[in-house]
Amino acid sequence: MGKFQEVTAEVEQALSAISFEKLDISDEVKEQVELVLAQFSRAKGRADASDVELYDDLISLHNKNVDTAAKDLELLSRLVEKLELGGIADLTQESLALHEMVGATGGDPEESIEKMSMLLKKVKDFVQTVNPDIDSTASEKSAPTSSSGKAPTEGNQKNHIIPDDFRCPISLELMNDPVIVSTGQTYERSCIEKWLEQGHGTCPKTQQTLTSTALTPNYVLRSLIAQWCEANGLEPPKRPSTSRATKSGSACSPAERSKIGALLCKLTSGNPEDQRNAAGEIRLLAKRNADNRVAIAEAGAIPLLVQLLSTPDSRTQEHAVTALLNLSICEENKGSIISSGAVPGIVHVLKKGSMEARENSAATLFSLSVVDENKVMIGASGAIPPLVTLLSEGTQRGKKDAATALFNLCIYQGNKGKAVRAGVIPILMRLLTDPQISMVDESLAILAILSSHSEGKVAIGAAEAVPVLVDVIGNGSPRNKENAAAVLVHLCSGDPKHLVNAQELGVMGPLVDLAQNGTERGKRKAGQLLERMNRFIETQKLAQKHAPSSAHAADNI
Repeated sequence: MGKFQEVTAEVEQALSAISFEKLDISDEVKEQVELVLAQFSRAKGRADASDVELYDDLISLHNKNVDTAAKDLELLSRLVEKLELGGIADLTQESLALHEMVGATGGDPEESIEKMSMLLKKVKDFVQTVNPDIDSTASEKSAPTSSSGKAPTEGNQKNHIIPDDFRCPISLELMNDPVIVSTGQTYERSCIEKWLEQGHGTCPKTQQTLTSTALTPNYVLRSLIAQWCEANGLEPPKRPSTSRATKSGSACSPAERSKIGALLCKLTSGNPEDQRNAAGEIRLLAKRNADNRVAIAEAGAIPLLVQLLSTPDSRTQEHAVTALLNLSICEENKGSIISSGAVPGIVHVLKKGSMEARENSAATLFSLSVVDENKVMIGASGAIPPLVTLLSEGTQRGKKDAATALFNLCIYQGNKGKAVRAGVIPILMRLLTDPQISMVDESLAILAILSSHSEGKVAIGAAEAVPVLVDVIGNGSPRNKENAAAVLVHLCSGDPKHLVNAQELGVMGPLVDLAQNGTERGKRKAGQLLERMNRFIETQKLAQKHAPSSAHAADNI
């Protein structure tokens, strides 16, 4: 606060010293400067006591853990009143605002978000403790009633401390429908969708640019949240999309449904031009909103679009596969697309279609593969070799679409060998070392998965990856450092020559730094490598120590 007052005084003094007579400026500019000067003059030396107190309260709250002491409750009560954060809606709005603010400032955005989020979390916990029914008022107005006729509330969660990993970084509330963005961060679907709808193209927590706006359901976290709720006697959170899907039949107007029906008639007309135009319109409708995606699927469009994947008309083919991509965004449509036998047709387009069609085929396979059982089917359909080809020869967007699909598919162990045998390792190494392509993140992520497979480990070693990995561990981003260390752990466990090579390249220093300052996974991998290297060094010393005595014994024989 004192610093602000100092800056205000300095600016006021600087503006006062301006000699308008010596400057060739218009009267309008003079008037604007005088208005600004008047504002600073009024602010000069006027320290708002309440603002200073607010600042001191925030600093005090940030620097200690709030307990139930009367003074802490009094401090929190003052903050809630001054900041007008008495409701969950207020807190959520404030959380969104702070993410926007951090995005516009310098420094370490993740650290700033973490600090401010913790402050908001403390305030939110206090508000919910003082008024356990605070959510019920809002939810009674907007939330759908359950089968028992009661609006769902979070009142019964207030007596339990929600693990931080289960809270949305934006709303700070227990997640109902956690989804993963392209940076790997997880958010509540409704919160991140609102963030994206506001035109943001960055990850709220890390401020990294999102390479895609696709939202991947975090099934593992959702399952963990459900288990935690059951273990604590709470009702597991229900996904908002489930109730939406059941009511989606009436979401589209009769006119819109009539239009969809007319387009489907064109798809079956046998007229190539009608089919092309209809597929193009369905593609756009499916992209527009979730209600359209549900209505189009309910009308029976998916099997008709699947049939068009084999058409000789490249434009129709492109429209059809892109329409399926847009429809697959709706979770309920993924099963319908798979059951309609779409995968072989999508793979056909991936091999033979136009570049845009191939790119959208790869994106469709990625979307479908978020369901674990689909990974097996897609891998068995022959999709991996053409994805590797697209990774090698595609456009920048095509390479990224292929990389995300391959990453997802290779989570399934049975697909890892197929990717290695399709020649993905040399391509990944080329992408990893080409500064023009900017595919380091994706390449390392896939290598980290494939290095756990025996064939992958051999292929990575043969590609002379150790120098590149050592360089990344020393100079890469936190996520890339951890992936490079993960690859090196697997390489060194299979062949000690990689251990020697990494040591000669000076990996010990960067590993020590990673073990101290890296991500949690990075620290673990660095620790494993350091332990393995120290053990190897001790073994070498013992071998050298016994070597002279053995030679001496041989001379005496």
